[in-house]
Amino acid sequence: MPKWLKEIGPDSDVVISSRIRLARNLEATPFPQSLKEPQGREIISRVYDAVIEGNSSLKNDFSLIEINSLNRLEKMNYVENNLISPDLLKHSDIGALLVNNDEALSIMINEEDHIRIQCMLPGLQLSEGWDMANRIDDLIEERIKYAYNERLGYLTSCPTNVGTGIRASVMLHLPVLNMTGYMSNVIKIAGQIGLAVRGIHGEGTEFTGNIYQISNQITLGMTEEEIIKNLQDVVRQIVQQERALRENLYVERPVELEDRIFRSYGLLKNARLITSNEAMKLISDLKLGVNLKLIADINLQQLNELMIMIQAGYIQKQFGGEIGEHERDKKRAELIRRSI
Repeated sequence: MPKWLKEIGPDSDVVISSRIRLARNLEATPFPQSLKEPQGREIISRVYDAVIEGNSSLKNDFSLIEINSLNRLEKMNYVENNLISPDLLKHSDIGALLVNNDEALSIMINEEDHIRIQCMLPGLQLSEGWDMANRIDDLIEERIKYAYNERLGYLTSCPTNVGTGIRASVMLHLPVLNMTGYMSNVIKIAGQIGLAVRGIHGEGTEFTGNIYQISNQITLGMTEEEIIKNLQDVVRQIVQQERALRENLYVERPVELEDRIFRSYGLLKNARLITSNEAMKLISDLKLGVNLKLIADINLQQLNELMIMIQAGYIQKQFGGEIGEHERDKKRAELIRRSI
């Protein structure tokens, strides 16, 4: 399990993880969509050498994984852990992942851009994530010349990333904002101030289990620090609102809330068949129960890990290979009963 799942960070009652991603491209080199295989492999070699030669102590900390070397289930597992994107799989012939031992730092090579540096940490740690990602970025830039324009900044495959090339995002658990109907206002206001709200695996994914990712949309005309501060300030307001609503709801409707939480607990402890969507909803209720101190024998770290363990790739990997949907639902229920 990656660091952002294995550990609990600041404001963990609402904030699951923070991510900083930097998009970079090599100067005078076609974007990945236009790369020939030999060019793609040369870029993999150059990025790896830049990281390792830049700091020899990193040699034992980073592993290079070529996407073509992974089977289907392993690819699914890396996507579920948010270490690679579905887009990287589209370029699997020239795609690679450079990842450190605790999986907090990773570099996707030849995804939408030549280089996608990513740092994921538990809880609200955007500034810490930026410091770690920026150090790796500096190491690479000492040996590789980036595509850069004095007026526009870093040049990227998608125009929405031009400028700083930074995407800062925070993964939040917002059950009561959703339950009380306020979440639609949060999404609307976020869009008006240049932030995007997406599902657990980013753009185009559903808001499963009351998990939302909030990230910057503006990368041009602001510094990285300004972008991070803006997002962090908004996230802190959302965290305060979610906490206040949880307390108010429990004061106003304690029996209904306890009934919902303990029904979900009972289903998870006893179900023999369960889909991933249903499990995510029930785990969300349990997380709320833990935060309200109604459930004492489970902790947030277990439930965060369980969110990944119930996904299709993880289930199949754990039980020895590809299995049908009905059998996955059976194995998922079995795994949950053992875990809680």
